[in-house]
Amino acid sequence: MSKVVACIDGSVAASAVCDAGVWASRRLDAPLKLLHVLDQQRYPSTPTDLSGSLSLGAREHLMEELADLDARRNRVAMEQGKLMLDAAKARAMDKGIDDPELQQRHGDLLESLLALQDETRLLVIGRQGTEHQGASAKVGDNVERVVRAVYRPILVVPETFSEPGVIMLAFDGSDTCRKGVEMLAASPLFRGLDCHLVTVDDGQHARHEELAWAGERLSDGGHQVFTAILEVEVEPALHRYQQEHGIELLVMGAYGHSRIREFLLGSTTNEMLREARVPHLLLR
Repeated sequence: MSKVVACIDGSVAASAVCDAGVWASRRLDAPLKLLHVLDQQRYPSTPTDLSGSLSLGAREHLMEELADLDARRNRVAMEQGKLMLDAAKARAMDKGIDDPELQQRHGDLLESLLALQDETRLLVIGRQGTEHQGASAKVGDNVERVVRAVYRPILVVPETFSEPGVIMLAFDGSDTCRKGVEMLAASPLFRGLDCHLVTVDDGQHARHEELAWAGERLSDGGHQVFTAILEVEVEPALHRYQQEHGIELLVMGAYGHSRIREFLLGSTTNEMLREARVPHLLLR
């Protein structure tokens, strides 16, 4: 059964990730899994390169103490993660989710998500992890790694989340965006929501026919559609349009095989996420 998987950590976005997971779970009628990964890169073992001036007995005694310290550090980190999951579960149940699944895994976040990919329908992650929270122009290191590798729709959430009523699809006419149009038209995730269909003119053609096709498909799917063609620099223009029209969630296609594909006229997914103030749904 396909699940909504929400990644819970100690960042300020954890509550927003939980709320976004609840919203998606209810809209998709899919089970919610709350996941915490105990990343060994964040909890490394104590260095064991001891001074050669120590006697053998002293080194053995110190090694035992260091091993005990590592064990205690890991126990504390595990308990902290369990408390995070319990708090997220209580929050999700307060919002109407019956008994969400909890899972704690050890190891690398990306490897954990790839292992869960077959059961994942939608992945929800925070825009910043604990290492970068508060740095407005910095996207978490794990975000780029995840969006490069995980072949599932990924909802990237900033520090707050509210249920969207108006969405925007940044449309460039690519196969990914055309698949995104079909997904939007059919998915219960966005059923009944107003949709702004926005593209950027490259100065040579304005994609009128492509926009007309996309608008028709979205209208057939029950959306009220508004179209716009922008003629200025891509990333600032899209964010300005989002703010001016009260867009509450932005949908974009932005994947490549070996790197994040350039989006529209050279602006990358990473650049879009840096200034994100609303959730961004990234489509393969």
